[in-house]
Amino acid sequence: MKAIFLDRDGVINKYPGDTKYVTSWKEFRFLPNVKKAIALLTGKKYPIFVISNQAGVSKSIYSQDTLNDITNRMLKALEKSGAKINAVYYCTHRDEDHCPCRKPKAGLIKLAVKNKKIDLKNSFFIGDTIRDIHTAKAAGCKSILVFSGAEKPSHRDSWPARPDFTFKNLYAAAKFITATAL
Repeated sequence: MKAIFLDRDGVINKYPGDTKYVTSWKEFRFLPNVKKAIALLTGKKYPIFVISNQAGVSKSIYSQDTLNDITNRMLKALEKSGAKINAVYYCTHRDEDHCPCRKPKAGLIKLAVKNKKIDLKNSFFIGDTIRDIHTAKAAGCKSILVFSGAEKPSHRDSWPARPDFTFKNLYAAAKFITATAL
């Protein structure tokens, strides 16, 4: 079975800006049509996983408890819209920690699919950065870059990795995934 892996900031919620973090539920803002997009994918019975770097915890910008609170509230708000996330996986380490689960490495995806019958080559990783595209490729997934967060189409010529697909946002990507036999 194929799965859907989603980055969080810039895909599900408003991108806080380079070197900035969502540090409280008050700062968390769902992007337009995200709940509808995840509900569409949920309706097709795809397992959906959030895969996100959250180094703000190890940098003491916000606590693990705060991250857990944001996550729980996000999941509850999605469920009220008929959208279900199967599990959320965060790497709270910094780049210099060389953690095997920190994107662009595929450790969090490997953790998410452990003991599950997930067909990675037919699964999708949806992110808003080229780092996410590298993560998809490292895991053997199809990659989708959305332009609702950090990356911009105007940077295309300087991308060190090419996504398999690009879309304006998660809703456009979800419509594509649910309408295609890929």
